[in-house]
Amino acid sequence: MELQNEVNVQKEKPSLFGMFTNPVQQFERIRENPKIWVPLVIVSILYAIGTIFMAFSIDASTLIDQGLPEDQVEIVLTITKITVAITGIISPIFGVLISSAIQLAIAKIAGSSVTFKQLFSMNTFIMVIGAVGLILNMAIRYAIGGDVEIYVTSLAGLLNQDKAGFFGSIEVFGIWTLIITALGLHKTGQFSKGLAWTVAIVFFLIGIGFGLIGTLLQGAPKL
Repeated sequence: MELQNEVNVQKEKPSLFGMFTNPVQQFERIRENPKIWVPLVIVSILYAIGTIFMAFSIDASTLIDQGLPEDQVEIVLTITKITVAITGIISPIFGVLISSAIQLAIAKIAGSSVTFKQLFSMNTFIMVIGAVGLILNMAIRYAIGGDVEIYVTSLAGLLNQDKAGFFGSIEVFGIWTLIITALGLHKTGQFSKGLAWTVAIVFFLIGIGFGLIGTLLQGAPKL
């Protein structure tokens, strides 16, 4: 009877909500019983909600400030809103897929026995943090206005910066995701603590790099 109870505990399903209350427990459950489809659908829906808030928060003045001619604003605004909404549904899936593939390659080099399914499940559950952050920030932007690229929960938002830049990358939910990713790679991926933190930090810095490149491109002189 005790052995049966132990097996039942090990096979208990991980919870998306548990990522906020007890992530370590969820990562242990993911290793024993990785779940993908239902969590992925829920996370995609959450991202879709966040990007819909983002789409409706983009107004004509934002595009005009970026140098777009006024006679093209309405067309571009409509296309932008549709593109943002669609991207919000698709991007989490590709993000989880790419992250899991890279982490699996690292795991093989490090000698970890973690599977692609376990990593895919782990990254799906981790993305719920970013999804909630997106909804919160875009809902606030929708209510008070302002640049949707500047998260209210970032240093750029706190300091009332005009551009996201480096300070825009230092953001509460981003740092939270960094910490959770390191825990997940250690608990689910069976990485050493040093390797888990190194991989998580590298992913975080790559994200900052892409953000800075985007900011520089936006600020480049128009030909």
